[in-house]
Amino acid sequence: MNNTLTVTLGIVAMLLPLVVGRLVWKRFDQYFGKNDAAYMDTLGYFLKKIGYTILVAFVLLWIGISLVFSANGA
Repeated sequence: MNNTLTVTLGIVAMLLPLVVGRLVWKRFDQYFGKNDAAYMDTLGYFLKKIGYTILVAFVLLWIGISLVFSANGA
C-alpha cells in the first residue's frame, strides 16, 4: 500500500471514533435516559455516559488503526 493511502486511512481511522463518540454522547439520553430528568442528573448516569462513549470510541480507534497497520505490513 502506498504512503498516501496509508496516511488517508490513518486519518479516517482517527477521526471516525470522534464522530461516532459524539453520536453516542448525543443519543445516550434517548436510549438510556428513561425520560427521567432526576435520574439523568446523577453522577452515576454521567459516569455511564462517559464510560460508554469512551469505550465505543476506543474500540473503533483500536480496530481502525489495527486495520491500517496490518494492511501496511507487507
